[in-house]
Parts: sequence; C-alpha cells; structure tokens
Amino acid sequence: MSTVKETVDVEVPVHTAYNQWTQVEEFPKFMEGVEKITQLDDRHNRWITKIGGVRREFDTEIVDQLPDDRIAWRTTNGETQQKGLVSFRRLDETHTRVELVMDVEPSGAAEKAADLTGTIARRVKGDMQRFKHYIEHRGVESGAWRGRITPG
Repeated sequence: MSTVKETVDVEVPVHTAYNQWTQVEEFPKFMEGVEKITQLDDRHNRWITKIGGVRREFDTEIVDQLPDDRIAWRTTNGETQQKGLVSFRRLDETHTRVELVMDVEPSGAAEKAADLTGTIARRVKGDMQRFKHYIEHRGVESGAWRGRITPG
C-alpha cells in the first residue's frame, strides 16, 4: 500500500472549502480520471473512474466527518482499495489549508506501474491544484452537508 500526501492553500474561508468537498458528485469537475460519483446516502458513494484506459467501479464509505475539520473514508468493495483523510485548517478569515492523505493499494499491472513511477502522486497533486482553482473561481460552495459522522 502506498501513501500519497498533498496539501494546498485555498483563498476561501474554511467553511467554504469544507462545504464544497462534501459535494462529491462534483468531484469529476476537478479530479482527473473520475468519470462519475453517485451519492447513495450520507455515508456511501459509488465511484466510476477511468485511469490509463482502465475503468473501475467501487464504493466508498465515510467513516468520520466533522464539519470544517475532516472527512475520512475507505473503500468497501471493488478492485480499488484505499482509505483517506482530507483535513481543513483555517489559516485566517479567507484562507484555508486543505491536506489530503490517501493510502492506495494498486490493483492490476497498469495501476502498479503508475504507483511505481509516481503517476498516482502527480495525479493527486494535480487534483488538489484543480480543486484550488475550482473553489477560488467559484468563490462560494455549490452546496453543503454539515452533518457529523462518527467512527464505528
């Protein structure tokens, strides 16, 4: 399993950055290789990705969510195995640090090669930069879910 970590500072208040990240169905607008995400309920999402010509479908479960602080998830099925945490730290009234840490277990030869060559880490870095551009140019979140999900 490989760990990928990326941080980006965005020029929006912490609640704006957090609220936008709760809008998972909009991830394809800034995440390369993500074709579609369907939110099934407050905890569960179905992902469809296509990376390097390989199409994958998998489900994720939010395992911990605290508004304006963090969202943690894990995969629950499919070939792609991962878990991750995105955290939000207020820098001042109009700036937020967003940090994404993911543990990814590549499956298949193409994904293992992408991991070994650093392609996964570069993709995550690009996704975080696209998130920065997306939220800063919007200026406001497209929606919000402010509920609390506790581990266990």
